[in-house]
Amino acid sequence: MERNGGRLLVDSLVALGATRAFGVPGESYLAVLDALHDTKGRLDFVNCRNEGGAAFMAAAWGKLTGQPGLCMVTRGPGVTNASIGVHTAMQDSAPMILFVGQVGTDMKGREAFQEIDYRAVFGTLAKWAVEIDDADRIPEILARAWATALTGRPGPVVIALPEDMLTSLTVAAPLTGPARIAEPAPTQAALEEARAMLAASTRPLILLGGCNWTGAGRRALQDFAERSDIPVIAAFRYQDQFDNFSPVYAGEAGVAMSAHVKALIRDADTILAINTRFGEMTTDGYTLMSVPVPVQKLIHVHASDREIGKVYQPALGIQAGPNAFAAALAPVRGNWAGWRADARAAWEAGFDLPPQPSPVDMGIVAAHLREVLPEDAILTNGAGNFTVWPNKFFKFGPKARLLAPQSGAMGYGLPAAVAARIADPDRMVVCFAGDGDFQMNCQELATALQYGAQPIVLLLNNGIYGTIRAHQERQYPARVSGTGMVNPDFVALARAYGMHAERVERTTDFPAAFARARASRTGAVLDLDISPEALTPRQTLSQMRAAALKAKETE
Repeated sequence: MERNGGRLLVDSLVALGATRAFGVPGESYLAVLDALHDTKGRLDFVNCRNEGGAAFMAAAWGKLTGQPGLCMVTRGPGVTNASIGVHTAMQDSAPMILFVGQVGTDMKGREAFQEIDYRAVFGTLAKWAVEIDDADRIPEILARAWATALTGRPGPVVIALPEDMLTSLTVAAPLTGPARIAEPAPTQAALEEARAMLAASTRPLILLGGCNWTGAGRRALQDFAERSDIPVIAAFRYQDQFDNFSPVYAGEAGVAMSAHVKALIRDADTILAINTRFGEMTTDGYTLMSVPVPVQKLIHVHASDREIGKVYQPALGIQAGPNAFAAALAPVRGNWAGWRADARAAWEAGFDLPPQPSPVDMGIVAAHLREVLPEDAILTNGAGNFTVWPNKFFKFGPKARLLAPQSGAMGYGLPAAVAARIADPDRMVVCFAGDGDFQMNCQELATALQYGAQPIVLLLNNGIYGTIRAHQERQYPARVSGTGMVNPDFVALARAYGMHAERVERTTDFPAAFARARASRTGAVLDLDISPEALTPRQTLSQMRAAALKAKETE
C-alpha cells in the first residue's frame, strides 16, 4: 500500500500503542496533522497553547505512564520553545519523543526560514537526535527511537521530519508493534556479593530513584527493605516510588534536604543505590559523598552502564533494571538495631511545623490535605520555594503520584497536571504553583478547558519570585532588585477560562474553599495569600522565618 511519510509515521505510532500526542500545529508537518485526522479516538492530538507547555505535558505523560510522551512542534521557534521539556525529560529520566518539522531537504544548509541543525542543538540535550531524510526509513528509525526512549536510562529522543520527506510516497509497511525487550537482570554472583556487603554493615541505607518502576518492582523492594529493616530514602522528587507509610521510609534527598536525611547519607557505611543518577540535589552539591570514591561502600544498580561510575566509583556496580533487581533480592539481617527506627522517627518529626508567617499558613493547609486527599491523588509542581509543601509535607502511599521536575523548571506543574487529567480523568490532580511559576504557562488552562482536563490549582501568591528573593536577601541584604511582581487578578483570569476560582485570605477559610474546589466539575484555582508582607511589611523573608522558628522553640 502506498502512503506518504506523514501517514506512515502516524500508522506506526498507533501500532506502537501511542494514544496521545501533545503539540502546537505548524505548517512544517501538515502531512502528519492530516494523518491524525483519521486516528481520532485511537491517537489524538492535544492542541496546546505553547510548545513549552506541550513538551512539559509529554514529559509528564512519560513520567506518569512509563510510555514515551509524544510532542509534535514546528521548526525553529516551535522547537526552541519545546526544548525546555526535552531538558526536563532528560533530567527526570522520563521517556519522551519530540517530533519537529524541518525545512525541505533541498533547502538544508542555507539557513532557510526557521532552519535549525537539530543534531547539533539536541545532541547533548537528548538521549538521541536524528533526522529522517528518506520516508522508507520511518519505521526503522521510529522503532529505534521508541526503544531508546524506554531502555537503559529512559529519556527523550528528538526526531526531525523534513517537510518534503513527509509528503513523499512510500510503500514501506508501518510497524506492527513495539519490540519486546527484557529488563536486564543481575547475576547471582552480584546479588550474593551485594547481600554480603549489606550484612557486614552497621548502618546500611537504600537510595532509590527513577520513574520506570513497576508495581511489582516497588512491592518487591519494599518487602526486601522491611524484612531487612533497612531505612529507605528517595532521590530528588521520586518519593512517590516508595510507600511513605512503610516503617522503613525515611525521607527524600532533594532541595531543602532535611538534616536527618543528610546525616543518613553521610553516616551510612553502605549505600544500596537503585535506579538513581547522582545529581547535585540528591547529593547536596556532591558534598555528602566524596568524589570520585565515596567513604561509604556504594552498591550502584542501574540498567545503564553509562550511569555506573559516572560520578562515584562504586564498591560494586550492577547493571540491572530496578524491577528485575528488586525481584531477585533476598532479605538480609545484620547488626543495625535502632538505625532504621531512628531514621523513621526523625522523618515523622519533620511534620511538626512552627506557625508560618503568612495569612494562609501552608503548614496547616498541608496537614489538611494529608487528611482529605484520596489515596490515588496526583500532585504536580513546577519550581520555587512553594514546592517544599508537596515535596516535603505530603505522604505518598502506593497509589499516589508526584509529577515534579528534577530540572527545577518553572511552569512545569500546570501542564503536567493537565496531562495527568487527560491520562486519567477519574483521579484527583492537584497542582501547586507559585504566582511566578503559574504565569509561565497559565495559558494552558485553555488546553484544560478544551479537553475537559481541569485540575485543582493551589496558587501560592506572595507577589515575588520567592526563591530568588531569599537568595538575594542572604547574599545582598537590603538590596532587593528584580524580584517583585505586579500580578493580575488570578480569580478573574481563572474564571475567564471557565474554572471555579476564589481568593483565600485566611487559613481558616481554606477547608471550605478546597471542598468547593473539589466539588467543581470544571476544576478550580484557589488564590492563596501567602505574602509575609501582609503581616509585617518591614520584615524581610529571612527575618520572618527566623522569628517563626524562635517562637516555636519557646513553646
